Amino acid sequence: MNATSGSSPSGALLLCRADPAAVRPPAQLLREHLLLAPAGVDWSVLVPEGKPWLHGGEPVEQVVTGWATALAVSAATWPVLALWWDRDRAGITLAAGFRRTVGYTWLADGTPVGEDEAMRTFAARLALDPVLDVQALEPLTEPDADADAHSRLVGVVAVLARTGLALPTGLVPGDSADRLRSVALAQGAEQLEWLGWRDAVRAELDVMEEGPLGPYLRGPRARALNGAQLAAGVPLLVWGIGRRSGGWATAGALLVAHGALGLAYDRLRDR
Repeated sequence: MNATSGSSPSGALLLCRADPAAVRPPAQLLREHLLLAPAGVDWSVLVPEGKPWLHGGEPVEQVVTGWATALAVSAATWPVLALWWDRDRAGITLAAGFRRTVGYTWLADGTPVGEDEAMRTFAARLALDPVLDVQALEPLTEPDADADAHSRLVGVVAVLARTGLALPTGLVPGDSADRLRSVALAQGAEQLEWLGWRDAVRAELDVMEEGPLGPYLRGPRARALNGAQLAAGVPLLVWGIGRRSGGWATAGALLVAHGALGLAYDRLRDR
């Protein structure tokens, strides 16, 4: 296997199809140690500062899937792509709004073990070119003795470069978490800090009111959306707590908080 320089048994990157100003508020609500940096035109990257998958007993895939789901549901208008890897596998997980997440996995030696339909769904939800970009993704789903799992992730990033993605110099999927963190900081990445619920929610609302979702913050459509978030978040939170899954419990808690605060905001504005 052609291991990536500085490779580590586990690590992750979160690619968000939005600028840092839009990503910052929902990312802060995760209450995780993350670094935020621009990553091309209308793209941002979140780099975990810590390694929660080493302490909580959950695999890295499950942890970052929970993060990506929480971010995508909170944002509603832009998707989140998690790139993850561990000693045995590597893969991608795409979250977009309330849709079911879609993922693809490779074994450490690069053997594809995902379904071709998943990769096509991945391309459609990211609005990739249905011909040229899909053709570029197809080799990643085929056997290749010269491609390991990390190079498959680099291949995904190369295809997304067609949409404007440009990771900060030196930030390479498959590198160790420590190296990714040091590279991101050297490139000027912002360390996200938890400022408390009031400031975090105020910042999120400011961003949303200035964007295309402004009309959805109040009125019937806003109440319907927030009610749906509550309805989805409560059972997800209960399920995550019952399974002792920190990632899914966080996603459920974020949905519940976002829905409840949205309803409260609508009521207060009416008054």
